[in-house]
Amino acid sequence: MEMGFSFPCLFFASLLLCIQLSGSIDAPIKSLQTLSFDDGYTQIFGDSNLMLLRDGKTVHLSLDEKTGAGFASQDLYLHGFFSASIKLPADYAAGVVVAFYLSNGDVYHKTHDELDFEFLGNVRGREWRLQTNVYGNGSTRVGREERYDFWFDPTDDFHQYSILWTPHQIIFYIDSTPIREIRNSKAMGSAFPSKPMTLYATIWDGSTWATLGGRYKVNYRYAPFVAEFAALVLHGCTVDPLNPLSSCDEGFDSSSLATTELSVEQRSGMDSVRANHMTYSYCHDRKRYTVPLPECEFDPGTSRLYGDDGLKFGERKHRRGKRSRIDSSF
Repeated sequence: MEMGFSFPCLFFASLLLCIQLSGSIDAPIKSLQTLSFDDGYTQIFGDSNLMLLRDGKTVHLSLDEKTGAGFASQDLYLHGFFSASIKLPADYAAGVVVAFYLSNGDVYHKTHDELDFEFLGNVRGREWRLQTNVYGNGSTRVGREERYDFWFDPTDDFHQYSILWTPHQIIFYIDSTPIREIRNSKAMGSAFPSKPMTLYATIWDGSTWATLGGRYKVNYRYAPFVAEFAALVLHGCTVDPLNPLSSCDEGFDSSSLATTELSVEQRSGMDSVRANHMTYSYCHDRKRYTVPLPECEFDPGTSRLYGDDGLKFGERKHRRGKRSRIDSSF
C-alpha cells in the first residue's frame, strides 16, 4: 500500500521545508531526504518484533506477550527537526503505548531532558489519545503535559508527527498543523530542554496507567499490536556522543536554528486544535500546581473551560485515572 500524507511548509529558519506525497522533503534552498532505517537508526529492543519493509523505509514495531520493540537514532542531536509518519494499531488497544520522542535519560540520569509524542491506546469504540510532554533538566516532577483528542482516525492511515527543537523554541506538529509551541524564556529557565538528545520510537505495555489510569489493561488476545513508522526524517546538529557538550559536527548550518515564526494560517490552525481538541493542560491543573508554572498565561475565557484538575469540562465523566506516568492523581 502506498503511503499518503500531507505536511506543512515550515520556515525552519531560512529553509523552507515541505514534505510532498512522495515522502521526501523538497525545499528551494535545501532538501531533506527521508532516511532508510540502516542509514540513521538502530534497534534497541524487541528482537523479531521490529520488522523492516520497503527496503528499510518502513518499520513495524509490535507488542505481544513477550515484549514490545523500539529503535533509536544512531546519532546524538543538539537541536533539529525530527519527523515520522505513523499509523497506530487498530481495534482494541487499551494499555498500549506508542511513543516518538527525544530523550537523554541514558546520559543524564538526574537532569535529563525529554520531548514526547505519546499515543495512548483505548478500548474498542473509544479513540486513541495523544499526550505531549516537555521535561527539562530533570523536571519530571514538574511535568508540562498536555493531552488531546484526535480529529481523525490515527489507525486508518499514516499521519506525520514532527518535533522542531531549536535554542529558542519547541513546536509539535501533526501533518500541516502545529499543535503546541514552547518558547525559551527566562520564566522557564533550565526547564527548557538544552542538552543533546537521542530520537526514539517504541511500543510497550503501559497497562498500569495508560488507559483510564490503569483500569483497562493490555489484552493479549488481540496481539500483536503493530505500529507502523515511515518517512523518517532526522535533520539536526549531531554531536560527539563521547563529549555531549561538544559543538555541532562540521557541515551543519547552525543558522537554521533561528526562531521559527508561525504563519497566520498555522497559528490559527494551532489555536483551533487547542480550543477544540485539548482535553488536559498542566497550566490549568491547580491541584498539582497551586501556583501556575511561570510560563503559563492566565486567560479567563480559556481557564473557565477547565476544572481544578486540569481536565476540560465534559471529559471528567469519561476518565477516572491519571493521565501521566508522573502524576498519580488523575
